[in-house]
Amino acid sequence: MALFDHRNRERNEETRRVYAQYEIAHTIADFIAATSFLIGSILFLWARYETQAIWFFIVGSIFFCIKPTLRLARELKLWRMGDLDDLSRRLED
Repeated sequence: MALFDHRNRERNEETRRVYAQYEIAHTIADFIAATSFLIGSILFLWARYETQAIWFFIVGSIFFCIKPTLRLARELKLWRMGDLDDLSRRLED
């Protein structure tokens, strides 16, 4: 199966578990990114906290970059798991 094919996650119990783990990590990255941007935005209301606000925006940006990285890593893992299933079936035949 191709990358980003929704059937990859439903192949067996192991692929469903891997998918769920990556979804949890993705959701955590979402919360950290959103919270960082919210705190950074609030801190920008006071000039004396400008440096801290900038750092919160940087942290939020890093976590926004982590999100697609997690998605790609998940899809590659699920794809590789499918290749292993195919190989094991061929060995049994």
